[in-house]
Amino acid sequence: MKGKICGTGAYVPGNRMDNHQIAAFVETSDEWIKERTGVEARRIASGEETTVSMACAAGRRAIDDAGISVGEIDLIIVSTTSSNLILPCTACEVQRELGAEQATCFDLSAACTGFLLAYNTALAYINCGVYHTALLIGSECLSNLMDWKDRGTCILFGDGAGAVVLKGTEGEMYLPSTRSEGAKGAALTCKSRHDWSNLHDESGAAAMQDPDHRIGMDGQAVFRFALKRVPEVIGEVLQENQLRKEDITLYILHQANKRIVEAVAKRLEEPIEKFPMNMQEYGNTSSASIPILLDELNRSGRLHEGDKLVLAGFGAGLTWGAAVVEW
Repeated sequence: MKGKICGTGAYVPGNRMDNHQIAAFVETSDEWIKERTGVEARRIASGEETTVSMACAAGRRAIDDAGISVGEIDLIIVSTTSSNLILPCTACEVQRELGAEQATCFDLSAACTGFLLAYNTALAYINCGVYHTALLIGSECLSNLMDWKDRGTCILFGDGAGAVVLKGTEGEMYLPSTRSEGAKGAALTCKSRHDWSNLHDESGAAAMQDPDHRIGMDGQAVFRFALKRVPEVIGEVLQENQLRKEDITLYILHQANKRIVEAVAKRLEEPIEKFPMNMQEYGNTSSASIPILLDELNRSGRLHEGDKLVLAGFGAGLTWGAAVVEW
């Protein structure tokens, strides 16, 4: 038994913030941002848009694209590090909103590698026959975690959600390759918005000020990590599944930085045309970036039956990995 993607969906906020707008409140410029990241704009949630609402919208669109009923879904996994709720989990809120009463639901937190790990998790369940039809969603509202005075991070990230429906079919599944290195996790961090450990003094009295919990990143360390580990893990997953680079139609990488994607293509000695990108419009949407890009490719007609794709995620943890998908 293997899992096959049979539907995709995405949702991004209508509020578009371009580089010129960011340059109005932090020392930077459109040229500086584009040269170093490839990002030209990002979407920022506003009004009633939340991690949960975006996940629900992307999930609906994936279900519609798959042409299945909500009642067929027996597993919902949402990958997120920025939910507007602690409890219930985002996946349970999606279940409630969509009416997927038969589904088991849980969230997964692995930042920018999260969607890939959610895909692998669902694939394992499907291969064992535990579940048959999974709704997988990456949804992030990273604007809530930004230090909007930090030029090194606020220019990079955006909000949005992407989703796929994964359905069990006959055949052998491709084995994924994943890695983690917690000893280097300090390169990309964010303290919990709900960490009350330093909100009280020794007597238990409330502290005078709340801590400022925001994303912090050593950009150079993350860049070096990605350039080394992503080509390695793609090579591993191809070897594990006895595939050649020539067998791969497209490489769907986490959309962190244009320079990273270009460098990975160069190290793999593959043409950049095999590495689609959309971070120029959406920025880094963490766990939502791979499914948002998949949905764009699907709806634009660039994906065809039998195409072999490599999905590759990398980010906080540090975590990274790759998986082969046959369309």
